[in-house]
Amino acid sequence: MRRMDSMIVAVVGYGYWGSKHVRVLSTLPGVEVVVVDRDLGRLAEAHRHFPVAGTACALDEVLPDVHAVVVATPPCSHAQIALRSVLSGKHTLVEKPLATSIEDAQRLVDVADERGVVLMTGHTFEYNAAVWKLKEIIDSGELGRVLYIDTARLNLGLYQRDVNVIWDLAPHDLSIISFLMGETPASVTTWAHHHVDGRHADVAHVRLELEKSGTYAFVHVSWLNPQKVRRVTVVGDQKMAVYDDTSDEDRIRVYDIGVDSHGLDDPADAYAMPITYRSGDIVSPHVTFREPLLVQDTHFIDCARTGRVPNTSGRRGLEIVRVLSTSDLAQVTGRPVRVLDVPAQRPADDVEAPQLLAGPARGEVVQ
Repeated sequence: MRRMDSMIVAVVGYGYWGSKHVRVLSTLPGVEVVVVDRDLGRLAEAHRHFPVAGTACALDEVLPDVHAVVVATPPCSHAQIALRSVLSGKHTLVEKPLATSIEDAQRLVDVADERGVVLMTGHTFEYNAAVWKLKEIIDSGELGRVLYIDTARLNLGLYQRDVNVIWDLAPHDLSIISFLMGETPASVTTWAHHHVDGRHADVAHVRLELEKSGTYAFVHVSWLNPQKVRRVTVVGDQKMAVYDDTSDEDRIRVYDIGVDSHGLDDPADAYAMPITYRSGDIVSPHVTFREPLLVQDTHFIDCARTGRVPNTSGRRGLEIVRVLSTSDLAQVTGRPVRVLDVPAQRPADDVEAPQLLAGPARGEVVQ
């Protein structure tokens, strides 16, 4: 495929993530940015910070003239806007999650394949050098057999209008876990509760079974926590590793510690614990930091120019949406649910699942 050196990219939604995409894309050579948002105040803010970027109140105003689209609106609108983009033959990057139902995500993937355009999901942490290093450590066998993975993504807010805390925060950890272990979870167990808002859960715990690896992962997400926590712990039978994304230094630490079990042959030891603890060095490998969003968006532009399949393709986004949808059903049933057993069509009475046609957050959705 012929390389396209000059590109015009529309960023739809100038909110938290949209503004970051505009900043990053504006620095890339051969890329022109158009900010699309129906909120005139946000467009004025975008013009103040990025005077070279174009602005528009609706995607349809600029769709014929752009080569690619970045969708950074509330999750309930992702499928609508992304579908419009791919149907128009535009390469499309969609912020996580790709859609709010398996049915919508599958349709996006199918249409993108039919139109021959790049469809990419914004799983930003899969472009994080620290996550790459953690995967390298796991794959090297240094930790031994992975006994379990524990993740925590906690904060005070930001409460979302259209999705619960799992759909808002857990896509990051689900993509990290799947990336680290090279597989999608096979089953999901969910505990979730709402404490402040009566509609959406704001604290949740999710247990994931990883069949191929023979292990489990535990995801804790919260909008109601006094501290910001962004942590991934990988416990092996030889060593353990912790990735702390909030740390300015030592983002990864490898602990040469563990617990060994052994038999008790002496009857006098019958009441002793049949384990011994070992403690060794703590090593922090060097990680050269580069902004993950810059790495991700650069990769998207390269894929759009060359036709290369993205590392976090639409199909990858579909896999994560399947797990998220399974978490909804697991919460309702109160039992483990296998990912492949969840139908593409969401039950009509599933009040906790985000709705595609739910009311948009003001100033972010563009019709």
